[in-house]
Amino acid sequence: MLQPPEQLGLQRNQTSISQWVPVCSRLIPVSSTQVQGGRALSGTSQLSTTKGSPQPVEEKVGAFTKIIEAMGFTGPLKYSKWKIKIAALRMYTSCVEKTDFEEFFLRCQMPDTFNSWFLITLLHVWMCLVRMKQEGRSGKYMCRIIVHFMWEDVQQRGRVMGVNPYILKKNMILMTNHFYAAILGYDEGILSDDHGLAAALWRTFFNGKCEDPRHLELLVEYVRKQMQYLDSMNGEDLLLTGEVSWRPLVEKNPQSILKPHSPTYNDEGL
Repeated sequence: MLQPPEQLGLQRNQTSISQWVPVCSRLIPVSSTQVQGGRALSGTSQLSTTKGSPQPVEEKVGAFTKIIEAMGFTGPLKYSKWKIKIAALRMYTSCVEKTDFEEFFLRCQMPDTFNSWFLITLLHVWMCLVRMKQEGRSGKYMCRIIVHFMWEDVQQRGRVMGVNPYILKKNMILMTNHFYAAILGYDEGILSDDHGLAAALWRTFFNGKCEDPRHLELLVEYVRKQMQYLDSMNGEDLLLTGEVSWRPLVEKNPQSILKPHSPTYNDEGL
């Protein structure tokens, strides 16, 4: 299971997320130690989807491993936990440092606020989770760590912004509920056609307020090509390095989508 923020001592409430104050995403660095439109969508049918992709083979585990995992412990993994944790940190860092937030703000007409930053980050984290779940038990463990780092970062940014701790806790639980609802919606959308994915993005990313269908069409195309790009990356490299690059929101060279850069690492996975 993914890391629930309730473990961080959060409480439930009904305060709106919109209470977050505006902040330029580029002014708050990530701490390395804190670990509607009715128009038919076009131009994306030629992009491959995960719907037709081969499903990963489930790893065979023994009875003892199943027992200890049922008790909440992690069984033996393909690589050591600390290697996977380092790779998970790098992958999450890629979501917030290699994403052009300004381009999303401009082309999707989003306000430069903490909530917009969270929605964009959530989308990229979700794409990483979809990819890593294909890498067996080690990949699923890495997903848990990625989500943990995400909540650590959200809390850190809130503190840097000077948000009252009580208000921070109240907004954290709202973002938690939004996160899990978004994951379910995006998962359903990516397995559907473009209209299904567009509906998921309209509800979650645009909060049901997308006035220009072109913005929705652009984002559907972005998710499809990015998932195609992630699927072309070597699973072993992702588990050992966590290095992920993101395609531009508006692609200048479509032919480069399936030519990912192969990362390098030493024997320790660094």
